[in-house]
Amino acid sequence: MLLLVIKTYWVIFPKDKRRRCIFRTSCSKYVYQVTKEEGLFKGLIALKYRYQNCRSGFHVFENSVDESKMMILPSGQLLMESEISERFIKSRLFTSKSK
Repeated sequence: MLLLVIKTYWVIFPKDKRRRCIFRTSCSKYVYQVTKEEGLFKGLIALKYRYQNCRSGFHVFENSVDESKMMILPSGQLLMESEISERFIKSRLFTSKSK
């Protein structure tokens, strides 16, 4: 059922009309993959997690030790650069303020 809802969402809302996700793997794609591989219950948990964290309230920063990009989610979880959407990695949010 959840897979059908996600597929319908993809048809109704073209990729360029969807809200941009802060995660490298979009929320709908992530929930779809988890549901398909691990079942409905795990898919619902993934949906809840993404719904609670893919919204405003996150903070982005550059780690001063190794210069890696990081993001703190509203839940307090820390995302590494490999998990953050490319648009944030390339944005001015990570440019040095000392220049």
